[in-house]
Amino acid sequence: MDYDVIVAGGGLAGTVAAQAVAKYAGGAQILVVDRSPPVMPGSKSVSGWICGDAVSKEAVDYMTSRTGVAWGEPEIEHKVKGVMAFSPDRETAIPFDGDGYMLNRQLLPERQNERSRRMGIEFHHSVNLTGLLYDDGQVVGVAGVDGSKNPYKKTAHVVIDATGMTSMLRNQISNTDKIERKVDRRDVESTGRHIMYFDKGIEDTTQFDPDYCIIHLDQDASPGGYGWVFPKGEDKVNIGLGVEKTLLGARNARLNKRDTVTTLIEEYVQVNEAIKNPRLSTDPEDANNATGNFQVSVRRQNDCLVAGGFLLVGDSAWMPKPLDAGGIGPALVAGSIAGRCVAEALESGDTSEAGLWQYNKEFINEYGYKTAGLEVFRRLIQTLTNDQINYGMKHFLGNLDVEAISKGEHPDFSALGKLGMIIRGALNKTLADGLRFTTRQNKKLTEHYYAFPETPDGFAEWRKKLHVLLDESNTKLKRYQK
Repeated sequence: MDYDVIVAGGGLAGTVAAQAVAKYAGGAQILVVDRSPPVMPGSKSVSGWICGDAVSKEAVDYMTSRTGVAWGEPEIEHKVKGVMAFSPDRETAIPFDGDGYMLNRQLLPERQNERSRRMGIEFHHSVNLTGLLYDDGQVVGVAGVDGSKNPYKKTAHVVIDATGMTSMLRNQISNTDKIERKVDRRDVESTGRHIMYFDKGIEDTTQFDPDYCIIHLDQDASPGGYGWVFPKGEDKVNIGLGVEKTLLGARNARLNKRDTVTTLIEEYVQVNEAIKNPRLSTDPEDANNATGNFQVSVRRQNDCLVAGGFLLVGDSAWMPKPLDAGGIGPALVAGSIAGRCVAEALESGDTSEAGLWQYNKEFINEYGYKTAGLEVFRRLIQTLTNDQINYGMKHFLGNLDVEAISKGEHPDFSALGKLGMIIRGALNKTLADGLRFTTRQNKKLTEHYYAFPETPDGFAEWRKKLHVLLDESNTKLKRYQK
């Protein structure tokens, strides 16, 4: 083999996984193959690293404790105390996530690569990977073309796929039927954002707060998604929104408009009265990243994350949180776990599907157990009217529910209707029933994920039951949706 491990994709998930392998498998030969040029390592497109740039301190600490790599300034651009999600009428706010960081996504990968090289990790840039190499049912490398359009092939005992949501490696994998290839378009949000400086307008912490990341729920402004105003300083902001395309089409028909993600973003910036005279950042550290659009998955992670000689991490595994599309946190968790599991497989000499299977279990127990329930919850709330969101956030959310959301978990609405409250209107009675239903389904799904099989032999039956639960959820959700 040319290498012990090849990491396909040089973004955060990929470099963290490579660093974890380097820590736990001392002396292992590790290669990161990135399609981007060295001046834009790990970028998602020619527009840069399109992202909300926010991550919880908890996720960064988790990564640091397991890889030994600590992040600091200037890649951490600004510190925040948490996230505040506002109802459409701005009268109710839900705090969640706790202390966190706003990252500079152009500087961070540069620093990541510098640290990785000091750990002995090699990089090949401007390589477009198109497929995997196999030997006797085992993935043993990658194939593609280099920057000069010459054939490119490298072999390794393990390939870690961190090439993103539309990964060609995952889509074409041929040594397993356990890994899902394609993502449903209903589980994808179109997002866009600007990094901007501005003059201070009115003082209104529902529109800008230097201490908190703000999320706006509004089915007219961002149908099926949300808008965000994330501070990068007293007069600097990451501002953008995400939408679900079919719901955007329904919204346009309802309002007789022809908006796109781009026009919605421009309007969202213009109506923010706390941000006056906004202009794109011209800072050198934002030069390749000031504005752009991208797509992100909002579903549970792939039902299976491994095959013989192969693992998925980050966006390739559809790991962004279904409720808010936050992808950095789960990428750090998954990369840290994947790197150690690969190191253990190399040490044991077993990089087969069974030898890598523990990664499935460990990621689910640490993070993935909650994602299917959040997926069902998202499908319900995506279809609510603004009036229902206003009413639900004001009347239905208790302290325990907010605490669950703050942990990135499904809130417990099982007690709704037993509190003696008078629910106004048939739509809100239906909403209460829908919230109770998603709570019941979440409990079933969480228990099912904790029962993920210890070996590949039990996977077929486990997946069959999972999809029975998901199909049941999606069928019954229709009765609670307008």
